[in-house]
Amino acid sequence: MNLIYLDYNCFQRGFDDLQQIRIQMEALACEWIFEQAQMERLTLVWSFMHDDENHLCPFLVRQIEALRLSELCTVKMAPETEIYNRAKTFHKTDHLSPKDAIHVSCAEFINADYFVTCDDRLLKQTNRLNLHTKAINPVNYLMEMI
Repeated sequence: MNLIYLDYNCFQRGFDDLQQIRIQMEALACEWIFEQAQMERLTLVWSFMHDDENHLCPFLVRQIEALRLSELCTVKMAPETEIYNRAKTFHKTDHLSPKDAIHVSCAEFINADYFVTCDDRLLKQTNRLNLHTKAINPVNYLMEMI
């Protein structure tokens, strides 16, 4: 069973501009991932960074939905010194934003099979890192699985 670390944007994709075809496809792919987790066909991770980002989200409806979806995440991650140190390296040497660096570091630390994100820039940056965890867009993850 795949261990999946979703970037926070996957929890929010259904709220984005669904008139854009790409966003529609990513929202549907994220929904499929959540359905697979509900059917226990894959394992999702919720980290302390997800909590932080959700707390900072200015839209209550989005916060509530992310918390509802977080209940599908059977693996919960607390902060660890090793995560922080690796994130600092990703930020300094690989130029990931601090939040992205922590998410990627969490995915690597937990030994996730996939780091799923809708962020093209982050995908490119993460794929250059040659991690065990495969960085992938939700649509491409769905295509790979079916």
